[in-house]
Amino acid sequence: MNQLNNGFTIFLSLLVEAMPFLLLGVFLSSLLLLFVDESKLVEKMPRNPLLGALFGSMIGFLFPVCECGNVPVARRLLMQGVPTPVAIGFLLAAPTINPIVIWSTWSAFRDQPEIVVFRVVFSLAIATIIGFIFSFQPDLVPFLQPAIARYLKFNPPAPPKTNRRGQKSQLQPQTNTPSLLQSGTYILGGRTGASQRIDNNYSEVAAISNLSKPLSEKLRSLLDNIVQELRELGGVMVLGSAIAAATQVLAPRDLILSLGAGPISSILAMLVLAAVVSICSTVDAFFALSFASTFTSGSLLAFLVFGPMIDIKGIGLMLSIFKPKALIYLFFLAGQLTLLFTLFLNLHVI
Repeated sequence: MNQLNNGFTIFLSLLVEAMPFLLLGVFLSSLLLLFVDESKLVEKMPRNPLLGALFGSMIGFLFPVCECGNVPVARRLLMQGVPTPVAIGFLLAAPTINPIVIWSTWSAFRDQPEIVVFRVVFSLAIATIIGFIFSFQPDLVPFLQPAIARYLKFNPPAPPKTNRRGQKSQLQPQTNTPSLLQSGTYILGGRTGASQRIDNNYSEVAAISNLSKPLSEKLRSLLDNIVQELRELGGVMVLGSAIAAATQVLAPRDLILSLGAGPISSILAMLVLAAVVSICSTVDAFFALSFASTFTSGSLLAFLVFGPMIDIKGIGLMLSIFKPKALIYLFFLAGQLTLLFTLFLNLHVI
């Protein structure tokens, strides 16, 4: 019973931490859709893959969101035709490369300013490298959920299907029922449910992004889009928070602490811990500070760098963009690069 109470408390704390930032991310995502000129946005993005990945990794200064809020923004960037390295760089770096997180890390490690510096440098470098690696994939469609891939600017629409009589098949009939009141499942992956809601929602509001439309229509569509994305991403975040809370309660903390002294074992332990506890990047520095007397500085940085990129709570949200295959690539690339950078610190610098 005590474990159940602790798990429920952790679950609620994760939701309380994450929900405001998810709201912020969804709000920014909707603003991008309705009030940003897509052509001008894409024109300003660097076309060089390396510069694009670096540029995307630094956009967090303009959109200060954590790992709960960066997913809807990154998804909207992809759907608006932003180059892949830019979107991947933003997705991985924005939770760390933003003023709020830098300030909170400085507050926690005021006596160790090198932790703050290396967290920013490593996060920026890893996100840029991974974004650059993804630029070698000319067609991102195989990595994306169908609902997202259909709206990529570089993805030409599929030719209409024909029936046996050679006639073009008709789309589902339009109804007068508001999208917020339509029924259906919101499980990701199928043509119905969440993907269908994304299709309907994006089709309905894309035209309203035209600057000639009245402001009242834009605001009404802004609210509609916010509710749609919250219905989709909020449920996934609740599930991820429940898994993270259960894992925290059941994980043997004594075993984790016993691994803290080794230069390699401490990093591996903190990588696992970062993925499991799923603490918001705005407050994770204070959690890492509680391990400062037991774990090496490199392992603390592994927690602070890897956690905001890949954790259980964020994986569920990322599945609204990527297929599992792409998440596996992201997981191993981010883990390997974090291990290499922080191991170098453990052995040679700190």
